[in-house]
Amino acid sequence: MREKNVLAEVIVTGRLELVPLGVGHAEEMVGVLGDPALHAFIGGAPEGLEELRARYARWEAGAPEAGTSWCNWVIRAREEGRLVGTVQATVTGEEAEVAWVVGSAWQGRGYASEAARALVGWLRDRGRTVVAHVHPDHHASAAVARAAGLAPTGEVHDGEARWRLPEE
Repeated sequence: MREKNVLAEVIVTGRLELVPLGVGHAEEMVGVLGDPALHAFIGGAPEGLEELRARYARWEAGAPEAGTSWCNWVIRAREEGRLVGTVQATVTGEEAEVAWVVGSAWQGRGYASEAARALVGWLRDRGRTVVAHVHPDHHASAAVARAAGLAPTGEVHDGEARWRLPEE
């Protein structure tokens, strides 16, 4: 049975812990997300501490639209005992749109793929159709989508390729 509203809860993987994001994570995350290179495909620039706290407060407050759930997690590398990135899902009805970002210093270790696989599995277990939008030139993000079980649909939305979890 599909849950109406989806609330983020702790998700544990082999090396990671996905922890529901809170304003208190902003101080550590400002350093994780501080590399301008992380914005090459999404635009913008790194946020300062107060901007990040304000954004996290909006996320914690939840989506203003009825029937939409914002689920956001920080990714904690358990062995290092520190935050390394975020994953998120915007759940509207039957569909969950997912995204991920891992700080530059922790890329290339498989953290994004491991976190995305866990998130997609968690959403699938809750009866959701999972989609992601990936910039066509962002090959690392496409590899993460593929590792999470998503497949390109051939559709393009706002210049990004739409990926989807195939029906079982």
